[in-house]
Amino acid sequence: MNAVIQARLSSTRLPGKVLRPLGGRSVLGWVVRAARETHNLDAVILATSDDPSDDPVAEEAARLGAAVVRGPLDDVLARYTKAVHEHPCDAVVRLTADCPLHDPALIAQVVGMWRADPTLDHVSNVLVRRYPRGLDAELVRVPVLMEQDRVAAGAHREHVTSNIYTQPTVYRCGGVVPGADHSDLRVTLDTEEDAKLLDGVVAALGDGVPAWGDVVALLRSRPDLVALNADVEQKAL
Repeated sequence: MNAVIQARLSSTRLPGKVLRPLGGRSVLGWVVRAARETHNLDAVILATSDDPSDDPVAEEAARLGAAVVRGPLDDVLARYTKAVHEHPCDAVVRLTADCPLHDPALIAQVVGMWRADPTLDHVSNVLVRRYPRGLDAELVRVPVLMEQDRVAAGAHREHVTSNIYTQPTVYRCGGVVPGADHSDLRVTLDTEEDAKLLDGVVAALGDGVPAWGDVVALLRSRPDLVALNADVEQKAL
């Protein structure tokens, strides 16, 4: 079971965001650390583009001890399948490098659900979105990932798994869902407003790996932080 973290520097809304400093490390460093501290993952792989603009991302990932796979800039799915070819495994956990507050325990829950029923094609904590945006973890069986490489087109190649979870009559999907709804909160990094909120969270909680419940508790107690990016709209698929 491997984690594959997708990253590139040419973000349209906030270029270079994955290498921005956050606390004592880069944003990418937070994601790699969370993946490495997830007890039921075997390897952590960065999937970035082979465009020269992403050389700094590859260099940072290597410095952090992650394996690096590089592929087409505009075909994220191809990067994932290349990662599987170079680092064989039975399933892949998809993480994005702009979500620095990943909780290893939450990622491990997604993996654990699949280990309990390996016939599931896709498991995520966003099948029903109730966690804050920015804690997203998805798992896909490798045969299904390879099938997507053959059949997926257009935006599905950018979003990797969207052609799976949008077809519940074709693929078996499972979800990790909390009791309370915290989907109004946003801890991903896509804008300067997001960066300000993340800086505030780290200033309050410190540089350690955060538990998602502590992040939620902080934000519920600090409406001033929540207001920083409350008006940011997530880009549509």
